Amino acid sequence: MTIPIVLLHGFPLDHRMWDDVVAQLSSGRTVLAPDLPGPAESLDGVEPTLDAAADRVADAVRAAGAEQAVVAGLSMGGYVALALLERHPDLVAGLALVDTKSTADAPDARAKRLDVAARVEESGSVDAVRGMVDTVLGETTRTAHPELVQRVRAWIDEQPPARVAWSQRAMAARPDRTEVLRRFAGPVVVVVGDEDQVTGVDAAQDLAKTAGGAPLVVVPRAGHLTAVEDPACVAAALAELAQRVDAGA
Repeated sequence: MTIPIVLLHGFPLDHRMWDDVVAQLSSGRTVLAPDLPGPAESLDGVEPTLDAAADRVADAVRAAGAEQAVVAGLSMGGYVALALLERHPDLVAGLALVDTKSTADAPDARAKRLDVAARVEESGSVDAVRGMVDTVLGETTRTAHPELVQRVRAWIDEQPPARVAWSQRAMAARPDRTEVLRRFAGPVVVVVGDEDQVTGVDAAQDLAKTAGGAPLVVVPRAGHLTAVEDPACVAAALAELAQRVDAGA
């Protein structure tokens, strides 16, 4: 059995953001793409932490019969991937960090997340995050691919408010996991869009250095959602990482 690939999505989206990447990965490899942190109705009484989300991912990998996986996380998914690496290190055979970072939120960013979470809960709608479509997609995509703008906007509109609020609180509470990444000895690839205005190329370069000089793939004419904006490029980076993991195994 080849080592599976686990794809962890960004905020405020779900597993569908990986669909075009999955279509270009080898059909001979199992791909798991869970919704984070799970069904909205399952969040009652669950403390909003990325640790809880990571534990659920670990359960899903083990339930699929796998002892290890290549883990790829985009944005919030990257935060969960690093939490998984810290809490379940034996599960992570390779790591792809896509348009993400290892550091914690600055105080102003943390406060903004908590404010958005409160507004989503109070309104019972995702209006507070609907405008993120203009932030997460690059300028080239917004200009040249209006169909992708409409697709991402529809995905955002379909998110359960309870899951949106939970995820914002979980991200606000996350610690700095730079040292967790530094200690990881397995294969890593870092991917970023050259028009990413959320994390950006500088943060991606820092991640690559922290990971011992890991390969850095800069996706041209793409913003924060490289897996949606250029799925072929992201799929190629993940396939190369998986091949390195297979060779090491």
